[in-house]
Amino acid sequence: MENLKAKSFDLRKDTVDIIVAGKGGHIGGDMSVIDTLMSLYFCQMNISPENMDDPDRDRFVLSKGHSVEAYYAVLAAKGFLDLEDIKAHFSKFGSKYIGHPNNKLPGIEMNSGSLGHGLPVCVGMALAGKKDNRDYRVYTVMGDGELAEGSVWEGFMAGHQYKLDNLCAVIDRNRLQISGNTEDVMGHDDLHARIRSFGWHVIDVKDGNDIDQLNAAFEEAKTVKGKPTAVIANTVKGCGSSVMENKANWHHKVPTQEEYDQIIADFAARKEAALHE
Repeated sequence: MENLKAKSFDLRKDTVDIIVAGKGGHIGGDMSVIDTLMSLYFCQMNISPENMDDPDRDRFVLSKGHSVEAYYAVLAAKGFLDLEDIKAHFSKFGSKYIGHPNNKLPGIEMNSGSLGHGLPVCVGMALAGKKDNRDYRVYTVMGDGELAEGSVWEGFMAGHQYKLDNLCAVIDRNRLQISGNTEDVMGHDDLHARIRSFGWHVIDVKDGNDIDQLNAAFEEAKTVKGKPTAVIANTVKGCGSSVMENKANWHHKVPTQEEYDQIIADFAARKEAALHE
């Protein structure tokens, strides 16, 4: 079986290369969320270029759509998109590879990035699955800063109301957003207790950048009946290089050549370590 922990650093490099080529991108959140995307696309979801129009396919919405560069890298690795085409056209005038998910591209279910929309839309997708007697699952990934949007909590209420056990929401809990520490901007206190109080099953992933821990959480979510599941993935913004890690100013940034060289060297070292675990 492929070593996905090692592969994550290859896809991190692809993500950084996309950002450098496009001269912009939300690099910090890309690095915190990429392991979740890999767990879903490589291990969990019934979705591929071959079945992306199948009504029984699993659905995914990247609600924190500004982390699109990591999403592009994962979709390319899965065969939905061509990496070189992305790098050649990302953020260029008239390109389909825009700075947020675009459903004109294969494999992307909906345009996203206007924060607070992913969970409510996924409630609708999951409810449709129930009404159509289909067994697909619906996943969305939100940022923890995004939870300040009121529509998210309406989605939590509706998910419980309709007993959507085919719905799984992931919170990329990196504790940083564009304006600083999430707890200073709009604190979540005990996020586990808060979401559980809305009637959801809640799973805490201690290391949300560990694909094995994420897979275990998603497998548990599949066993939950009568209620939706929220996975709180405790991640590190900028994960993969000390140049970026836990630094709010890397929310949206293009590395200098010197920074790029160090980031790529850090990825290579961590990939090597993952290969020998």
